[in-house]
Amino acid sequence: MTTRIETNDSSLPLRRDVKSLGHILGEILVHHGGTELLDKVEKLRGMAKTLRNCFDEQIYNELKEEIVNLDTPMRKQVIRAFSIYFHLINAAESNHRIRRRREYQLQDNHVVQPSSIESAILSLKENEIDVTTIQNVLNTLSLELIITAHPTEATKRSVIEIQKRISTILKSLDNNMLTKKERKKLEDSLLNDVTILWQTDELRHRKPTVMDEVRNGLYYFDQTFFDVLPEIHQDLEEGLVEQFPGHNWEVPNFLRFGSWIGGDRDGNPNVTPEVTWETLERHRDLAVKKYKEALVEVMKRFSHSTTRVDVSKELLENVEKEEAAYLENEKKWPVENEVYRRKIAVILARLKAVGKSEIGYQTSEELLKDLYLIQNSINNHQPALRELKMLKKLIRQVQLFGFHLATLDIRNHSGEHEAAITEILRKVKVTDDYTALSEEEKIKTLEAVLKDPRPVLLLNEDYSKETQEMIKVFTMIKKAHDTFGRKSILVYLVSMTQAASDLLEVLVLAKEAGIYRLHADGTVESHLNVAPLLETIDDLTAGPEILETLFKMDVYRNHLSIHGDSQEIMLGYSDGSKDGGTLTANWKLYKAQLEIHDMAKRHEIGLKFFHGRGGSLGRGGGPLNRSILSQPAETIGDGVKITEQGEVLSSRYLIEDIAYRSLEQATSTLLEASVNLSEESEQQHIRETAWENAMEEISKVSLKKYQSLVFEDPDFLTYFTEATPLNELAELNIGSRPMKRKNRNRFEDLRAIPWVFAWTQSRQLLPAWYAAGTGLESFISKDVENLKLLQRMYQEWPFFRSTVDNLQMALMKADITTAKEYISLVKDKEIADRIFSNIVEEYEATKAILLKVTGDEELLDHTPNIKESVHRRNPYVDPLNFLQVELIKELREQEEPNEELLNEVLLTISGIAAGLRNTG
Repeated sequence: MTTRIETNDSSLPLRRDVKSLGHILGEILVHHGGTELLDKVEKLRGMAKTLRNCFDEQIYNELKEEIVNLDTPMRKQVIRAFSIYFHLINAAESNHRIRRRREYQLQDNHVVQPSSIESAILSLKENEIDVTTIQNVLNTLSLELIITAHPTEATKRSVIEIQKRISTILKSLDNNMLTKKERKKLEDSLLNDVTILWQTDELRHRKPTVMDEVRNGLYYFDQTFFDVLPEIHQDLEEGLVEQFPGHNWEVPNFLRFGSWIGGDRDGNPNVTPEVTWETLERHRDLAVKKYKEALVEVMKRFSHSTTRVDVSKELLENVEKEEAAYLENEKKWPVENEVYRRKIAVILARLKAVGKSEIGYQTSEELLKDLYLIQNSINNHQPALRELKMLKKLIRQVQLFGFHLATLDIRNHSGEHEAAITEILRKVKVTDDYTALSEEEKIKTLEAVLKDPRPVLLLNEDYSKETQEMIKVFTMIKKAHDTFGRKSILVYLVSMTQAASDLLEVLVLAKEAGIYRLHADGTVESHLNVAPLLETIDDLTAGPEILETLFKMDVYRNHLSIHGDSQEIMLGYSDGSKDGGTLTANWKLYKAQLEIHDMAKRHEIGLKFFHGRGGSLGRGGGPLNRSILSQPAETIGDGVKITEQGEVLSSRYLIEDIAYRSLEQATSTLLEASVNLSEESEQQHIRETAWENAMEEISKVSLKKYQSLVFEDPDFLTYFTEATPLNELAELNIGSRPMKRKNRNRFEDLRAIPWVFAWTQSRQLLPAWYAAGTGLESFISKDVENLKLLQRMYQEWPFFRSTVDNLQMALMKADITTAKEYISLVKDKEIADRIFSNIVEEYEATKAILLKVTGDEELLDHTPNIKESVHRRNPYVDPLNFLQVELIKELREQEEPNEELLNEVLLTISGIAAGLRNTG
């Protein structure tokens, strides 16, 4: 039965769906592997569940023995059964999120869902915020979400799409008005899709190319963003009109998506200028395709006849003129008095020719002008606005996406620019060895080049392949601006920024390509923002000084003046956490924002902080709205930019309803926080000096503890490499980028994603929590009042609350009992026991201190839905972990590569990632 169950337990419908999907999976297991397969899966599941309820040494050993004794064919089927089960749970939980949202909307007394657009607007009204303040905030509101190709999505696209179909069917089955026949049809479809899921290969058998990643990213624009973004804007506008009538509300385009995919060159040799150019073409092609589809729908409805309505004279004259100019070789609209359809036929003809011939639109502004022409005419005779919503939505889409679809950020490592500049300056005899210069000498040299309008590059000089490639990147950007518009590429990000010269080098390369120009009269043209990426603990500490050096330079201030006296700064969460531990990294990031904000304010420079958050907790992950609130309050008004990547894209944006909910939460949070800031409401954003001092003290102790293990223990790298599936991850084929920046076996060269991914798989999750407990405990032990201080910080300071809640989540997903299995993979038992004991001791200390701070009896007591989800999954992840350990052990003992064993290991990796909903 699927009748709604009236109960206080909101998770009952979810459990019902999970149970139903489990039964279907059971049928499929029997069909493909007989009752023996189902019985084996059920036995392992039952034992794991029993152990979770009450640990029993005998059952624990029996479970391990069952797993060791599995024969190869059965073992692979068992791995797949547990993995598929997680994909089904993920689909059911996605539908349950939609269900909960609908239940709020169906409440008779109209209970408003927290963190919704409606709740934010009602809050503004209840707090008597005047309309002028709200409109001023709207005019400066900015949220940019940047999708990246960071390899953190272990699940194949085909599997993700099946999950989406299953979730959609479950949503349809919630309809109490279904007939028996309709329900039967949906149940059959559900069985078919679960069967297809079982029969689909979960693994990629080749590494994706960059263009594969581009296609994956564009999928979300095609399926979700193109419709959801205008809907968010429209709902915000309509909500304001309803609650604050009489004001002519105008909601600017504050919410946008950008991309790194095809532009992120840092450590990825496959991202060439040619690949970036093809990416930009794909962006434009999709935008045009979506506009054509929308216009066809508009045309169906805009059958207004000049025999019934008076269209504007301007439109009539325009249609007559443009039909002659643009439809010479096209079939004209057959009904002469249907002027809107005639105009749309012209628009479609011009869209079809974009990028192909001169009759095509050269800019999206030209398309907007034509759409406004139709809108202005219809406003003269349209009695109701309902029919206009389709046209209004299309106009908003063109405003948001243009012909570039998504602004593409270019990113590269500072060392690449320095190498190119060194060669160029040596060839033209400016300096023999630029790299050997002091920072002061570098700045002086680069300033001189930027102040000289003459080019530095020699036209026929024989530069190295690497330098030629770097020059091609900038000439490609100039060509992109001319072809796709300047919005196509707005920002150039400099990874591993360590000095002011790192940004000036990019400006010099931009100057040589004509993107930055100094005219004879002294005026400057600059069409590319240059943004530092501050990643390591040292770089974050040095960040304010680096930027102040730039802000004091006339040549750089002239560049910024072209960009509205605003500087974008990217903050890297991954490498900072890898470098200093999650607690220290988060505090250093917060502190850097405060210091840079105050310094920029003195120089009258606006800022935009770009948060390079990952999906996992060890890389700054967490809910989007909580990420916004955890920033210093005074920086929110500067605009917010955040990366979205890997499994985050599919979990947040695969399904339109969930995408809407995630984006409305972010919008609601940003709107309320910005209004509070503009009102200078101190009680809303308290941050005491004592709190900052406490975090500084905690951070220092935590950093020392973290680095004593990760950098100072000579055996740590051995433990990490052997006690996790790090080396096996490289074969998973989830991204086009290499795991290491350089082909060296050094910790510093290992990327943060495999660092986090490997720890997550082994259930230790060390990057997400390690050393936090030592820092907190040390602070509390110094004064009996310090615990009360931390408790108040948790209640009143969003940053600290977010930090503590993420630590709780990390400890919930970690599992010491399961993690202990992985130490059997370490060859030196003394190393294994010593380091694992250190980890266990810190885990227990961190858990104990977090419960003291929160005042809860168990972790995540304040978020029962998340807590239940983790508990629901754990018993099913455990067998996959046990299997993974046995398989890795066997694989590493092989003298020759064993493809079958490796595939089974990869299946466990994919299944555990699906179960924990986290990779890197």
